Amino acid sequence: MKDETATNGQSFLSHPIGLKTLFLTEMWERFSYYGMRAILILFMVTTANDGGMGLTVSDAGAIYGIYTSMIYLACLPGGWCADRLVGQRNATLIGGVIIMFGHVSLAIPGMPYFFSGLMALVIGTGLLKPSISSMVGQLYGKEDQRRDAGYSIYYMGINIGAFASPLICGWLSQAPYFRAVIEKAGLQPGSAWHFGFGAAAVGMAIGLLCYVKGSRNLGQVGLLSPVTAVKFTKRGIQGLLILMLLFSLVISVLLPSLKVISLNQIGNIFGVSLFAITFCFFFWLISSNWKNSDDRARIFKILVLFIAATIFWSLYEQGGSTLTLFAERNTNREIMGFTFPASWMQSLNPIYIILFLGPGFAWLWLRLGSSGPSTTTKFTLGLFFMALGWSVMVGAAYNASNGVLVSPSWLACMYLLHSIGEMCLSPVGLSAMSKLAPQKIASLTMGIWFLASSVGSYVAGRVSGLYETLALENIFVTLCLVAFIASLVLFLMSKSLEKQKSKHKI
Repeated sequence: MKDETATNGQSFLSHPIGLKTLFLTEMWERFSYYGMRAILILFMVTTANDGGMGLTVSDAGAIYGIYTSMIYLACLPGGWCADRLVGQRNATLIGGVIIMFGHVSLAIPGMPYFFSGLMALVIGTGLLKPSISSMVGQLYGKEDQRRDAGYSIYYMGINIGAFASPLICGWLSQAPYFRAVIEKAGLQPGSAWHFGFGAAAVGMAIGLLCYVKGSRNLGQVGLLSPVTAVKFTKRGIQGLLILMLLFSLVISVLLPSLKVISLNQIGNIFGVSLFAITFCFFFWLISSNWKNSDDRARIFKILVLFIAATIFWSLYEQGGSTLTLFAERNTNREIMGFTFPASWMQSLNPIYIILFLGPGFAWLWLRLGSSGPSTTTKFTLGLFFMALGWSVMVGAAYNASNGVLVSPSWLACMYLLHSIGEMCLSPVGLSAMSKLAPQKIASLTMGIWFLASSVGSYVAGRVSGLYETLALENIFVTLCLVAFIASLVLFLMSKSLEKQKSKHKI
Protein backbone atom coordinates (compact mmCIF):
# COMPACT_ATOMS: atom_id res chain seq x y z
CA MET A 1 0.00 0.00 0.00
CA LYS A 2 1.33 3.42 -0.88
CA ASP A 3 2.14 5.65 2.09
CA GLU A 4 -0.05 8.69 1.48
CA THR A 5 1.46 10.56 4.41
CA ALA A 6 5.02 10.36 3.16
CA THR A 7 6.63 13.48 1.73
CA ASN A 8 8.45 13.28 -1.59
CA GLY A 9 8.37 9.48 -1.38
CA GLN A 10 10.46 9.49 1.81
CA SER A 11 9.72 7.51 4.94
CA PHE A 12 11.17 7.00 8.43
CA LEU A 13 11.50 3.39 9.61
CA SER A 14 8.62 2.48 7.27
CA HIS A 15 6.55 5.29 8.77
CA PRO A 16 5.68 8.80 7.49
CA ILE A 17 8.80 10.99 7.19
CA GLY A 18 7.12 13.59 9.42
CA LEU A 19 7.58 11.19 12.33
CA LYS A 20 11.33 11.85 12.12
CA THR A 21 10.84 15.57 12.70
CA LEU A 22 8.51 15.05 15.66
CA PHE A 23 10.75 12.26 17.00
CA LEU A 24 13.83 14.51 17.13
CA THR A 25 11.97 17.53 18.47
CA GLU A 26 10.38 15.58 21.31
CA MET A 27 13.65 13.80 22.05
CA TRP A 28 15.45 17.07 22.76
CA GLU A 29 12.49 18.61 24.58
CA ARG A 30 12.41 15.59 26.90
CA PHE A 31 16.19 15.87 27.27
CA SER A 32 15.65 19.33 28.68
CA TYR A 33 12.74 18.29 30.92
CA TYR A 34 14.16 15.09 32.40
CA GLY A 35 17.61 16.61 32.81
CA MET A 36 16.15 19.39 34.90
CA ARG A 37 13.81 17.03 36.74
CA ALA A 38 16.66 14.67 37.64
CA ILE A 39 18.36 17.34 39.76
CA LEU A 40 15.40 19.50 40.81
CA ILE A 41 14.48 17.98 44.18
CA LEU A 42 18.15 17.33 45.02
CA PHE A 43 18.92 21.00 44.32
CA MET A 44 16.07 22.12 46.57
CA VAL A 45 17.06 19.96 49.58
CA THR A 46 20.80 20.65 49.28
CA THR A 47 22.11 23.20 51.77
CA ALA A 48 22.71 26.78 50.68
CA ASN A 49 26.42 26.38 51.50
CA ASP A 50 26.61 23.70 48.81
CA GLY A 51 24.75 25.80 46.25
CA GLY A 52 21.24 24.49 46.88
CA MET A 53 18.10 26.07 48.30
CA GLY A 54 18.29 24.47 51.75
CA LEU A 55 14.60 23.48 51.89
CA THR A 56 13.12 20.69 54.00
CA VAL A 57 12.03 17.53 52.21
CA SER A 58 8.39 18.41 52.94
CA ASP A 59 8.66 21.87 51.36
CA ALA A 60 10.71 20.59 48.42
CA GLY A 61 8.11 17.88 47.84
CA ALA A 62 5.36 20.51 47.80
CA ILE A 63 7.18 22.61 45.20
CA TYR A 64 8.05 19.53 43.15
CA GLY A 65 4.45 18.31 43.22
CA ILE A 66 3.02 21.71 42.26
CA TYR A 67 5.53 22.24 39.46
CA THR A 68 5.28 18.79 37.85
CA SER A 69 1.51 18.94 38.17
CA MET A 70 1.26 22.38 36.53
CA ILE A 71 3.54 21.19 33.71
CA TYR A 72 0.82 18.79 32.59
CA LEU A 73 -2.18 20.83 33.76
CA ALA A 74 -1.07 23.59 31.39
CA CYS A 75 -1.64 21.16 28.51
CA LEU A 76 -5.38 21.83 28.79
CA PRO A 77 -5.29 25.58 28.02
CA GLY A 78 -2.29 24.93 25.77
CA GLY A 79 -4.27 22.40 23.74
CA TRP A 80 -7.19 24.82 23.55
CA CYS A 81 -4.91 27.58 22.22
CA ALA A 82 -3.51 25.20 19.61
CA ASP A 83 -6.98 24.13 18.47
CA ARG A 84 -8.46 27.64 18.35
CA LEU A 85 -5.80 30.30 18.01
CA VAL A 86 -2.40 29.38 16.58
CA GLY A 87 -2.58 25.79 15.36
CA GLN A 88 -0.56 22.85 16.60
CA ARG A 89 2.40 23.60 14.33
CA ASN A 90 2.89 27.12 15.71
CA ALA A 91 2.06 26.12 19.29
CA THR A 92 4.92 23.61 19.25
CA LEU A 93 7.38 26.25 18.06
CA ILE A 94 6.23 28.95 20.49
CA GLY A 95 6.20 26.51 23.37
CA GLY A 96 9.73 25.32 22.60
CA VAL A 97 11.08 28.87 22.63
CA ILE A 98 9.44 29.60 26.00
CA ILE A 99 10.82 26.33 27.43
CA MET A 100 14.34 27.24 26.33
CA PHE A 101 14.18 30.62 28.07
CA GLY A 102 12.76 28.93 31.17
CA HIS A 103 15.85 26.73 31.44
CA VAL A 104 18.07 29.76 30.84
CA SER A 105 16.35 31.44 33.81
CA LEU A 106 17.01 28.40 36.02
CA ALA A 107 20.68 28.59 35.04
CA ILE A 108 20.90 32.03 36.69
CA PRO A 109 21.39 31.93 40.49
CA GLY A 110 18.69 33.58 42.58
CA MET A 111 15.24 32.74 43.92
CA PRO A 112 13.33 35.06 41.49
CA TYR A 113 15.02 33.41 38.50
CA PHE A 114 14.23 29.96 39.90
CA PHE A 115 10.48 30.50 40.20
CA SER A 116 10.17 32.53 36.98
CA GLY A 117 12.04 29.75 35.18
CA LEU A 118 9.64 27.12 36.49
CA MET A 119 6.65 29.23 35.41
CA ALA A 120 8.09 29.62 31.90
CA LEU A 121 8.56 25.85 31.67
CA VAL A 122 4.94 25.35 32.66
CA ILE A 123 3.63 27.71 29.98
CA GLY A 124 5.93 26.41 27.25
CA THR A 125 5.26 22.74 27.95
CA GLY A 126 1.52 23.41 28.03
CA LEU A 127 1.71 24.65 24.45
CA LEU A 128 4.16 22.08 23.10
CA LYS A 129 3.20 18.71 24.62
CA PRO A 130 -0.45 18.29 23.51
CA SER A 131 0.28 19.78 20.10
CA ILE A 132 3.25 17.64 19.12
CA SER A 133 1.63 14.45 20.46
CA SER A 134 -1.55 15.15 18.50
CA MET A 135 0.44 15.76 15.31
CA VAL A 136 1.93 12.27 15.54
CA GLY A 137 -1.57 10.80 15.29
CA GLN A 138 -2.39 13.01 12.29
CA LEU A 139 0.42 11.40 10.30
CA TYR A 140 -1.70 8.26 9.94
CA GLY A 141 -5.03 7.48 8.34
CA LYS A 142 -7.97 6.33 10.46
CA GLU A 143 -7.49 2.66 9.59
CA ASP A 144 -3.68 2.68 9.52
CA GLN A 145 -2.50 -0.25 11.66
CA ARG A 146 0.90 1.41 12.10
CA ARG A 147 -0.45 4.02 14.52
CA ASP A 148 0.39 2.20 17.79
CA ALA A 149 3.79 1.20 16.43
CA GLY A 150 4.38 4.82 15.37
CA TYR A 151 3.66 6.06 18.86
CA SER A 152 6.04 3.44 20.25
CA ILE A 153 8.81 4.71 17.96
CA TYR A 154 7.97 8.28 18.96
CA TYR A 155 8.14 7.13 22.57
CA MET A 156 11.66 5.85 21.95
CA GLY A 157 12.65 9.41 21.07
CA ILE A 158 11.30 10.54 24.42
CA ASN A 159 13.37 7.91 26.16
CA ILE A 160 16.60 8.64 24.30
CA GLY A 161 16.37 12.18 25.65
CA ALA A 162 15.35 10.93 29.09
CA PHE A 163 18.34 8.54 29.17
CA ALA A 164 21.04 11.02 28.22
CA SER A 165 19.89 14.04 30.22
CA PRO A 166 20.21 12.71 33.82
CA LEU A 167 23.73 11.51 32.97
CA ILE A 168 24.81 14.87 31.57
CA CYS A 169 22.88 17.25 33.83
CA GLY A 170 23.53 15.06 36.87
CA TRP A 171 27.27 14.94 36.19
CA LEU A 172 27.51 18.70 35.65
CA SER A 173 25.56 19.33 38.87
CA GLN A 174 27.09 16.80 41.25
CA ALA A 175 30.35 15.34 39.93
CA PRO A 176 33.36 16.32 42.13
CA TYR A 177 35.59 16.52 39.04
CA PHE A 178 33.45 19.16 37.33
CA ARG A 179 33.11 21.11 40.57
CA ALA A 180 36.90 21.16 40.85
CA VAL A 181 37.12 22.46 37.28
CA ILE A 182 34.78 25.41 37.84
CA GLU A 183 36.45 26.16 41.19
CA LYS A 184 39.77 26.52 39.37
CA ALA A 185 37.99 28.92 37.02
CA GLY A 186 37.13 31.12 40.01
CA LEU A 187 33.52 30.04 40.49
CA GLN A 188 31.87 28.62 43.59
CA PRO A 189 31.62 24.79 43.42
CA GLY A 190 27.94 25.04 44.37
CA SER A 191 27.21 26.92 41.14
CA ALA A 192 27.58 23.57 39.35
CA TRP A 193 23.83 23.09 39.81
CA HIS A 194 23.18 25.94 37.39
CA PHE A 195 25.43 24.37 34.75
CA GLY A 196 23.11 21.36 34.89
CA PHE A 197 20.10 23.61 34.30
CA GLY A 198 22.01 25.34 31.50
CA ALA A 199 22.60 22.03 29.73
CA ALA A 200 18.83 21.56 29.64
CA ALA A 201 18.51 24.93 27.84
CA VAL A 202 21.04 23.82 25.22
CA GLY A 203 19.05 20.62 24.63
CA MET A 204 15.84 22.56 23.96
CA ALA A 205 17.69 24.87 21.57
CA ILE A 206 18.84 21.86 19.54
CA GLY A 207 15.28 20.56 19.51
CA LEU A 208 14.02 23.84 18.07
CA LEU A 209 16.60 23.69 15.28
CA CYS A 210 15.48 20.15 14.40
CA TYR A 211 11.86 21.24 14.36
CA VAL A 212 12.36 24.29 12.15
CA LYS A 213 14.58 22.42 9.73
CA GLY A 214 12.26 19.43 9.48
CA SER A 215 8.92 21.24 9.36
CA ARG A 216 8.75 20.77 5.60
CA ASN A 217 8.28 17.03 6.24
CA LEU A 218 4.98 17.64 8.02
CA GLY A 219 2.96 18.71 4.98
CA GLN A 220 -0.47 19.92 6.18
CA VAL A 221 -0.19 18.24 9.58
CA GLY A 222 -0.70 20.62 12.50
CA LEU A 223 -1.97 23.60 10.52
CA LEU A 224 -4.83 25.56 12.06
CA SER A 225 -8.22 24.21 11.02
CA PRO A 226 -10.94 26.72 10.14
CA VAL A 227 -13.46 24.63 12.10
CA THR A 228 -14.24 26.05 15.53
CA ALA A 229 -14.35 23.23 18.08
CA VAL A 230 -16.87 24.37 20.68
CA LYS A 231 -19.40 27.19 20.61
CA PHE A 232 -19.32 28.93 23.99
CA THR A 233 -22.69 30.09 25.23
CA LYS A 234 -23.20 33.45 26.92
CA ARG A 235 -23.66 31.68 30.25
CA GLY A 236 -20.45 29.70 29.69
CA ILE A 237 -18.48 32.88 29.01
CA GLN A 238 -19.93 34.53 32.14
CA GLY A 239 -18.98 31.46 34.21
CA LEU A 240 -15.46 31.52 32.85
CA LEU A 241 -15.08 35.22 33.70
CA ILE A 242 -16.35 34.60 37.25
CA LEU A 243 -13.87 31.76 37.72
CA MET A 244 -11.02 33.97 36.47
CA LEU A 245 -12.10 36.75 38.86
CA LEU A 246 -12.23 34.35 41.82
CA PHE A 247 -8.81 32.99 40.92
CA SER A 248 -7.38 36.52 40.78
CA LEU A 249 -8.90 37.34 44.18
CA VAL A 250 -7.43 34.19 45.73
CA ILE A 251 -3.99 34.98 44.34
CA SER A 252 -4.18 38.60 45.52
CA VAL A 253 -5.03 37.38 49.03
CA LEU A 254 -2.36 34.68 49.11
CA LEU A 255 0.58 36.68 47.78
CA PRO A 256 0.79 39.14 50.72
CA SER A 257 0.44 36.19 53.09
CA LEU A 258 3.24 34.02 51.71
CA LYS A 259 5.42 34.77 54.72
CA VAL A 260 2.89 33.26 57.11
CA ILE A 261 1.62 30.45 54.86
CA SER A 262 4.01 27.53 54.56
CA LEU A 263 4.90 25.87 51.28
CA ASN A 264 3.17 22.78 52.58
CA GLN A 265 -0.08 24.73 53.03
CA ILE A 266 0.25 26.24 49.58
CA GLY A 267 0.63 22.70 48.27
CA ASN A 268 -2.59 21.69 50.02
CA ILE A 269 -4.47 24.63 48.54
CA PHE A 270 -3.15 23.80 45.09
CA GLY A 271 -4.16 20.15 45.50
CA VAL A 272 -7.74 21.02 46.40
CA SER A 273 -7.89 23.40 43.44
CA LEU A 274 -6.44 20.78 41.08
CA PHE A 275 -8.97 18.12 42.02
CA ALA A 276 -11.79 20.68 41.81
CA ILE A 277 -10.65 21.75 38.33
CA THR A 278 -10.45 18.13 37.22
CA PHE A 279 -13.96 17.35 38.49
CA CYS A 280 -15.46 20.50 36.93
CA PHE A 281 -13.72 19.88 33.62
CA PHE A 282 -15.07 16.34 33.24
CA PHE A 283 -18.50 17.45 34.43
CA TRP A 284 -18.51 20.09 31.68
CA LEU A 285 -17.21 17.61 29.12
CA ILE A 286 -19.76 14.89 29.92
CA SER A 287 -22.71 17.29 30.20
CA SER A 288 -21.93 19.13 26.97
CA ASN A 289 -24.48 18.90 24.19
CA TRP A 290 -22.77 16.38 21.91
CA LYS A 291 -24.85 16.00 18.76
CA ASN A 292 -23.09 12.75 17.84
CA SER A 293 -23.92 9.89 20.25
CA ASP A 294 -20.65 8.19 19.35
CA ASP A 295 -18.79 11.25 20.65
CA ARG A 296 -20.48 10.86 24.03
CA ALA A 297 -19.40 7.19 24.17
CA ARG A 298 -15.86 8.25 23.40
CA ILE A 299 -15.87 10.74 26.27
CA PHE A 300 -16.90 7.99 28.72
CA LYS A 301 -14.08 5.76 27.53
CA ILE A 302 -11.63 8.65 27.84
CA LEU A 303 -12.78 9.11 31.46
CA VAL A 304 -12.07 5.44 32.28
CA LEU A 305 -8.60 5.62 30.76
CA PHE A 306 -8.01 8.93 32.53
CA ILE A 307 -8.65 7.45 35.98
CA ALA A 308 -6.40 4.45 35.28
CA ALA A 309 -3.63 6.68 33.92
CA THR A 310 -3.88 9.05 36.90
CA ILE A 311 -3.24 6.18 39.31
CA PHE A 312 -0.39 4.89 37.15
CA TRP A 313 1.38 8.27 36.93
CA SER A 314 0.97 8.97 40.66
CA LEU A 315 3.05 5.83 41.24
CA TYR A 316 5.41 6.20 38.28
CA GLU A 317 6.36 9.83 38.99
CA GLN A 318 7.88 8.80 42.33
CA GLY A 319 10.99 8.28 40.19
CA GLY A 320 11.86 11.97 40.26
CA SER A 321 11.09 12.45 43.94
CA THR A 322 10.80 9.58 46.45
CA LEU A 323 13.01 7.17 44.50
CA THR A 324 15.62 9.85 43.82
CA LEU A 325 15.83 10.53 47.55
CA PHE A 326 16.09 6.77 48.13
CA ALA A 327 18.96 6.58 45.65
CA GLU A 328 20.68 9.54 47.35
CA ARG A 329 20.23 8.51 50.97
CA ASN A 330 19.64 4.75 51.12
CA THR A 331 21.55 3.28 48.16
CA ASN A 332 25.20 2.28 47.88
CA ARG A 333 26.28 4.17 44.75
CA GLU A 334 29.93 3.23 44.80
CA ILE A 335 31.22 1.01 41.98
CA MET A 336 34.94 0.19 41.80
CA GLY A 337 35.81 3.24 43.87
CA PHE A 338 33.63 5.59 41.81
CA THR A 339 30.53 7.10 43.42
CA PHE A 340 27.99 7.97 40.75
CA PRO A 341 25.36 10.73 41.19
CA ALA A 342 21.94 9.63 42.48
CA SER A 343 20.32 11.25 39.44
CA TRP A 344 21.97 8.63 37.20
CA MET A 345 19.53 5.98 38.46
CA GLN A 346 16.81 7.78 36.51
CA SER A 347 18.54 6.79 33.27
CA LEU A 348 17.75 3.10 33.87
CA ASN A 349 14.11 3.43 32.82
CA PRO A 350 14.82 4.96 29.39
CA ILE A 351 17.80 2.70 28.63
CA TYR A 352 15.60 -0.36 29.13
CA ILE A 353 13.09 1.10 26.68
CA ILE A 354 15.71 2.12 24.13
CA LEU A 355 17.61 -1.18 24.11
CA PHE A 356 14.80 -3.70 23.97
CA LEU A 357 11.40 -2.68 25.36
CA GLY A 358 10.67 0.09 22.82
CA PRO A 359 11.56 -1.93 19.70
CA GLY A 360 10.03 -5.05 21.23
CA PHE A 361 6.66 -3.48 21.96
CA ALA A 362 6.59 -1.61 18.63
CA TRP A 363 7.11 -4.96 16.85
CA LEU A 364 4.61 -6.74 19.11
CA TRP A 365 1.71 -4.31 18.56
CA LEU A 366 2.37 -4.22 14.82
CA ARG A 367 2.59 -8.01 14.67
CA LEU A 368 -0.64 -8.53 16.61
CA GLY A 369 -2.50 -5.81 14.72
CA SER A 370 -6.25 -5.87 15.23
CA SER A 371 -6.04 -9.24 17.03
CA GLY A 372 -3.98 -7.77 19.88
CA PRO A 373 -5.27 -7.00 23.38
CA SER A 374 -7.60 -4.04 23.86
CA THR A 375 -6.38 -0.76 25.30
CA THR A 376 -8.04 -1.47 28.66
CA THR A 377 -6.23 -4.83 28.83
CA LYS A 378 -2.94 -3.09 28.09
CA PHE A 379 -3.66 -0.55 30.82
CA THR A 380 -4.42 -3.41 33.23
CA LEU A 381 -1.04 -4.97 32.47
CA GLY A 382 0.64 -1.59 32.98
CA LEU A 383 -0.81 -1.23 36.47
CA PHE A 384 0.01 -4.86 37.32
CA PHE A 385 3.70 -4.42 36.46
CA MET A 386 3.67 -1.19 38.46
CA ALA A 387 2.49 -3.22 41.48
CA LEU A 388 5.27 -5.76 40.91
CA GLY A 389 7.86 -2.98 40.83
CA TRP A 390 6.71 -1.53 44.13
CA SER A 391 6.71 -4.99 45.69
CA VAL A 392 10.45 -5.10 44.94
CA MET A 393 10.92 -1.74 46.67
CA VAL A 394 9.13 -3.08 49.76
CA GLY A 395 12.02 -5.54 50.12
CA ALA A 396 14.54 -2.76 49.55
CA ALA A 397 12.90 -0.60 52.21
CA TYR A 398 13.01 -3.38 54.81
CA ASN A 399 16.71 -3.93 54.10
CA ALA A 400 17.39 -0.19 54.42
CA SER A 401 15.32 0.20 57.61
CA ASN A 402 18.39 -0.30 59.85
CA GLY A 403 20.42 2.38 58.10
CA VAL A 404 22.13 -0.05 55.70
CA LEU A 405 22.89 1.22 52.19
CA VAL A 406 21.23 -1.26 49.86
CA SER A 407 22.44 -2.46 46.48
CA PRO A 408 21.39 -0.41 43.42
CA SER A 409 20.14 -3.70 41.92
CA TRP A 410 16.89 -3.18 43.88
CA LEU A 411 16.22 0.03 41.99
CA ALA A 412 17.43 -1.54 38.73
CA CYS A 413 14.88 -4.38 39.05
CA MET A 414 12.10 -2.01 40.05
CA TYR A 415 12.77 0.32 37.09
CA LEU A 416 12.70 -2.66 34.71
CA LEU A 417 9.24 -3.72 35.90
CA HIS A 418 7.97 -0.13 35.82
CA SER A 419 9.35 0.29 32.30
CA ILE A 420 7.41 -2.76 31.10
CA GLY A 421 4.29 -1.30 32.67
CA GLU A 422 5.00 2.05 31.06
CA MET A 423 5.24 0.52 27.59
CA CYS A 424 1.89 -1.20 28.12
CA LEU A 425 0.22 2.08 29.07
CA SER A 426 1.89 5.31 28.02
CA PRO A 427 2.42 5.13 24.22
CA VAL A 428 -0.77 3.07 23.95
CA GLY A 429 -2.63 5.78 25.86
CA LEU A 430 -1.35 8.47 23.51
CA SER A 431 -2.55 6.43 20.56
CA ALA A 432 -5.94 5.75 22.19
CA MET A 433 -6.52 9.45 22.85
CA SER A 434 -5.77 10.33 19.24
CA LYS A 435 -8.28 7.68 18.10
CA LEU A 436 -11.01 8.46 20.64
CA ALA A 437 -10.72 12.24 20.40
CA PRO A 438 -13.76 13.94 18.85
CA GLN A 439 -12.46 15.82 15.82
CA LYS A 440 -13.38 19.27 17.12
CA ILE A 441 -11.34 18.95 20.32
CA ALA A 442 -8.32 16.94 19.15
CA SER A 443 -5.60 18.85 21.02
CA LEU A 444 -7.87 19.46 24.02
CA THR A 445 -8.43 15.70 24.30
CA MET A 446 -4.67 15.16 24.25
CA GLY A 447 -4.55 17.72 27.03
CA ILE A 448 -6.89 15.46 29.03
CA TRP A 449 -4.26 12.72 28.77
CA PHE A 450 -1.69 15.07 30.25
CA LEU A 451 -4.17 16.14 32.92
CA ALA A 452 -3.86 12.57 34.23
CA SER A 453 -0.10 13.14 34.46
CA SER A 454 -0.79 16.43 36.23
CA VAL A 455 -2.90 14.90 38.99
CA GLY A 456 -0.53 11.93 39.27
CA SER A 457 2.56 14.16 39.48
CA TYR A 458 1.02 16.25 42.23
CA VAL A 459 0.24 13.16 44.29
CA ALA A 460 3.76 11.85 43.68
CA GLY A 461 5.31 15.08 44.92
CA ARG A 462 3.22 15.11 48.08
CA VAL A 463 4.08 11.47 48.83
CA SER A 464 7.79 12.35 48.62
CA GLY A 465 7.19 14.93 51.35
CA LEU A 466 6.43 12.01 53.71
CA TYR A 467 9.92 10.53 53.18
CA GLU A 468 11.22 11.70 56.56
CA THR A 469 7.99 11.30 58.54
CA LEU A 470 6.76 7.80 57.67
CA ALA A 471 8.56 4.46 57.54
CA LEU A 472 9.68 3.71 53.97
CA GLU A 473 8.33 0.18 54.07
CA ASN A 474 4.86 1.52 54.96
CA ILE A 475 4.96 4.01 52.08
CA PHE A 476 6.05 1.37 49.56
CA VAL A 477 3.52 -1.24 50.75
CA THR A 478 0.72 1.31 50.31
CA LEU A 479 1.85 2.19 46.79
CA CYS A 480 2.06 -1.49 45.88
CA LEU A 481 -1.49 -2.16 47.10
CA VAL A 482 -2.89 0.86 45.24
CA ALA A 483 -1.42 -0.39 41.96
CA PHE A 484 -2.62 -3.95 42.46
CA ILE A 485 -6.18 -2.96 43.40
CA ALA A 486 -6.40 -0.56 40.43
CA SER A 487 -5.26 -3.28 38.02
CA LEU A 488 -7.83 -5.70 39.42
CA VAL A 489 -10.71 -3.22 39.14
CA LEU A 490 -9.79 -2.30 35.57
CA PHE A 491 -9.53 -5.98 34.66
CA LEU A 492 -13.04 -6.57 35.95
CA MET A 493 -14.33 -3.55 33.99
CA SER A 494 -12.57 -4.37 30.73
CA LYS A 495 -15.04 -7.01 29.50
CA SER A 496 -18.08 -4.75 29.93
CA LEU A 497 -16.28 -1.89 28.20
CA GLU A 498 -15.36 -4.08 25.25
CA LYS A 499 -19.01 -5.17 24.86
CA GLN A 500 -20.16 -1.59 24.30
CA LYS A 501 -21.09 -0.87 20.72
CA SER A 502 -18.48 1.46 19.33
CA LYS A 503 -16.28 1.91 16.34
CA HIS A 504 -13.32 2.28 18.64
CA LYS A 505 -12.02 -0.77 20.45
CA ILE A 506 -10.54 -0.01 23.86
